[in-house]
Amino acid sequence: MSVVGIDFGNDTCYISVARQGGIESIANDYSLRATPSYVAFGEKQRTLGVAAKSGQMTNVKRTFFGFKRLLGRKFDDPHTQAELSRYPFEVQKSQDGGIGFTTQFNGEQKILTAEQLTAALFTKLKITAETALSAVVNDVVISVPSYFTDAERRALLDAARIAGLNVLKLMNETTATALAYGIYKQDLPEQDQPSRNVIFVDAGHTTTQVSACSFNKGKLRMLASSSCAVGGRLFDEAICSYMAEDFKNRYKLDVRSNKKATLKLMTEAEKLKKLMSANQNSLPLNIECFMNDIDVKGAMDRATFLDLIAPQLKELEDTMKRVLESSALKKEEIYSVEIVGGSSRIPAIKTMIEEVYGHKSSTTLNADEAVSRGCALQCAILSPTFKVREFSVTDIQPYPIKLVWRGTKPEESGEMEVFKVNEGIPFSKMLTFFRSEAFVVTGEYSCDVPYPNKHIGDFEIMEVRPNAEGGHQKVKVKVRVNPNGIFSVVSASLVEKHEIEEEVPVDMEVETKEGETKDGAADAAKDQPTPEKEGEKMETEEAKKDDAAKDAAKPEVKTELRKKVVNKTIDLAVTARVTGALSRDRMESAVTEEVKMNTQDQNEADRLVAKNSVEEYIYEIRGKLCDELEEFILEDDRNSFSLKLEDLENWLYEDGEFAEKNEYQGKLSELKSTGEAVKRRKREWDERPAAMNQFGQCLQLAQKAVDSYKNGDEKFNHLDKAEVAKVEKAIGEKSDWFNRMASDISKLSKSQDPPVLASQFVQEKDAFWSMASGILNKAKPKVEPPPMPAKEEAAPADKAADGQTQQDATPNGEPAPPGKEMDQMDVE
Repeated sequence: MSVVGIDFGNDTCYISVARQGGIESIANDYSLRATPSYVAFGEKQRTLGVAAKSGQMTNVKRTFFGFKRLLGRKFDDPHTQAELSRYPFEVQKSQDGGIGFTTQFNGEQKILTAEQLTAALFTKLKITAETALSAVVNDVVISVPSYFTDAERRALLDAARIAGLNVLKLMNETTATALAYGIYKQDLPEQDQPSRNVIFVDAGHTTTQVSACSFNKGKLRMLASSSCAVGGRLFDEAICSYMAEDFKNRYKLDVRSNKKATLKLMTEAEKLKKLMSANQNSLPLNIECFMNDIDVKGAMDRATFLDLIAPQLKELEDTMKRVLESSALKKEEIYSVEIVGGSSRIPAIKTMIEEVYGHKSSTTLNADEAVSRGCALQCAILSPTFKVREFSVTDIQPYPIKLVWRGTKPEESGEMEVFKVNEGIPFSKMLTFFRSEAFVVTGEYSCDVPYPNKHIGDFEIMEVRPNAEGGHQKVKVKVRVNPNGIFSVVSASLVEKHEIEEEVPVDMEVETKEGETKDGAADAAKDQPTPEKEGEKMETEEAKKDDAAKDAAKPEVKTELRKKVVNKTIDLAVTARVTGALSRDRMESAVTEEVKMNTQDQNEADRLVAKNSVEEYIYEIRGKLCDELEEFILEDDRNSFSLKLEDLENWLYEDGEFAEKNEYQGKLSELKSTGEAVKRRKREWDERPAAMNQFGQCLQLAQKAVDSYKNGDEKFNHLDKAEVAKVEKAIGEKSDWFNRMASDISKLSKSQDPPVLASQFVQEKDAFWSMASGILNKAKPKVEPPPMPAKEEAAPADKAADGQTQQDATPNGEPAPPGKEMDQMDVE
């Protein structure tokens, strides 16, 4: 199972994966960790990420960005209209009042939603992750801004489903940052000790999110969060507006009327902003051919920049103070303030943090990758294949939610706040209603939210019916905010009261003897002693008779039917009509469209690879024909082949510009049939001498060994004669073949194909030497040393003196057989 976390940003995205060594941020096909959130459409192929942003200036009308802030929104939304004023591409109102991005793709006019553009970007991120992991990616955790409402979260989930991703959890960016910080801390306080309180400031491209968290060992709890629409984009726009006004006065240029010029200026303004973060001096801004072929120049210092963004900095300060109030923390209770996000590098923001919280900002975390790393950690926690340190995460609901219901009578209508602001999630609550027919409950936000509609959805409780008397029945409704931060009515059940009849035993008085009742018989039985022996019952004939008498004295048990009231739970159907989510038909259509466009992208990529292969081969072989391959092809053939290459090159840029993949492959095969033959002759000419030389040396070595054997060299006297003859025969056969091939090759010119390849010489050499070396290099058999003889007894001195001869003896001291003499040995 893959463990992937995605930080989906308005400007850039990051992907992190969990591996055995820890969490790692992976690079895309451009070796960059940051993938721009851009989607561009060409004639027959989409370009995504880095490629889309790089080609923006040449494809302004069909390069889309900033669609994250339009998820789940309508065209007439004031927020949408404010965003559309920044876009150089065309956006129109769809039939259902939504937002439609208009483009041409594969010869068709297409109107795409923000969800579909997001799905296209997710498809790119999915392919990048699969390439890095060499595995299929399905389960992911995706970051979401903490201020996103229910409708925006549902739209983001729909976009992930369109891309074929299974989202295990939508994780708030603030929570992901806190998890990436806390899970590695080994010095967190124990559960019974005061918590460690940390403030996180995430200054991103379009918004700044501030959150307060408390940490204990193995536990993270979010306390409060707040956000404002202040980010790096607003700072860039402030510089851009200043420069546009300057250029209007000095160069008489109306920058805002030209979308390309505005994009150029925004790009340079971002670069200037980054330089001012590290330099207080006045810095230049130069753009060549900016507009109407006019070069422009400008300059700005940090003091001027701070004056321009003063209102935004004030709003940012209010947001920081608001979190401090919501969390009920005092400055002295704060352990540290961690900053992440690209805009956190601005010195003014760091100074503001110190003034508000009384702590210098800390850069413990990676400012750009902290969110994606936290998402990957959460995915690893949810994955059964990874063993992660136990760490519980309690997130919060940023907005209060109320439930509203309407009835036919005034007393049947009302509302109730079911989830308070900053209440921990996931969380469920059970509500009880008394109804006799189907009814509708409505979820709404009970405060102002950054969305034009506070409405979450209508949930109709079906199949409610009156009781037997025609009155109301108890209906239990379960509401929940799930781990994704989405509100829903999970279930509803009807509690009906039913009367059932059951048999109940009734005590009766039964006479056993005259004048005795059952109780009297029992008392008499109690008076009888029970014989026992060390705790064990002794069963005798008398005891058996007593038991029989007791059984006979038992009264007859009678029962009667009595009514009993029981509660029966019946599950009810719940239908939901929520804001922001796609209908089933639209979802299926969007999935089909994404698969179709992705397939088209793959086919077009394969077609372009085939085309580039033809073009590359033309340049390669043409450059060598008049250089290193000149001698290996006849002059007439070379001229003919050169003309063919020139014609094919012209075809590539004219009629063959949009040919199919198979046609390119056919052209390449046709070229290679001639070009590869020439290259093969060149390669054979270079490799053949070494191959022939090695084969000849092997034959010489083998012949020398055979001659030594014939001359009685003791080194080879252990070899079998038949095997040596086999080697000698093979030497003769191979030598004849070698000499014949060498003679044929010597008669050929460089432009002719040789009758035998260098590889064949190598194969023949290997086969021959494998056989010959196995015979000629056979090791001598080991000779067992003779047994050590026993020491001979010395002959008596007097016998030796008398001149008697000593009889030869065996090592055992026995006489040797007649006619045989014992070998002479040295005996120590």
